[in-house]
Amino acid sequence: MTALPAAFPRDAVLEAAMAAADVARTVVLPFFRRGVRADEKSDASPVTIADRTAERAIRAVLSERLPGFGVMGEEFGLERGESPYRWVVDPVDGTRAFLTGRPTFGTLIALLHDNVPVLGVIDQPVTGERWIGLRGETTRYMSALPGMPATRACADVGHAELSCTAPEILDAPHRPGFDVLAAAVRRTSWGGDCYAYGLLALGQIDIIAECTMKIWDWAALVPVVEGAGGRMTDWSGQPLRADGDGTVLAVGDRALLPRVTGLLSRGIAIK
Repeated sequence: MTALPAAFPRDAVLEAAMAAADVARTVVLPFFRRGVRADEKSDASPVTIADRTAERAIRAVLSERLPGFGVMGEEFGLERGESPYRWVVDPVDGTRAFLTGRPTFGTLIALLHDNVPVLGVIDQPVTGERWIGLRGETTRYMSALPGMPATRACADVGHAELSCTAPEILDAPHRPGFDVLAAAVRRTSWGGDCYAYGLLALGQIDIIAECTMKIWDWAALVPVVEGAGGRMTDWSGQPLRADGDGTVLAVGDRALLPRVTGLLSRGIAIK
């Protein structure tokens, strides 16, 4: 694993991230299954009072703990963008799941250094599960539920479990590639949002392929998945970037990566 930056304030960063995840739980849980109203954003995605209130609370905690760090959130944009350290926050990843009472949404908190994710937290407030990934270290899983943070061996695509949040996130240029991959795996399941990446880190899922993803959707997932033994890239196998094409690929067994990217590219080539 690649090491953390020199002079990285590891303990302070972890404490800030844990405190922010704790306060997000406190904010989000009272709204769960309470019939909150959703507003439609410009991209037609829903947003609720839980999203907005949780992001404000997370920002307050992070800014108080480490005031020199930048903060970017899905709902309220970027502050202190000149800093080489930048928090990236999605207070409720999976708002549709949240609105329909499914405990597969989550709070995502990432820290980037020079645009590379070095820390990621996936927190599920309802089940009490939390995944913590730190660059160069093994992913930690905090929960009363069973599970060990380690991806499983599965080098054969034909034996793999594939997951994607929903068919509608697959845009037209990439849908053929996904269909080629889906035809090659053992089975495909739908739903999960960020929770599916936590399950991949526990060895329950082998491949996740999604499109139209923003940086706040994937930044926290990278340290979690890779710290558990997996890999995350775009569909061509390149590192994820904020200005990328929005495709995200996660594999539990790193040996799957060239085979999966080949299948995805074959579908795109014949569209």
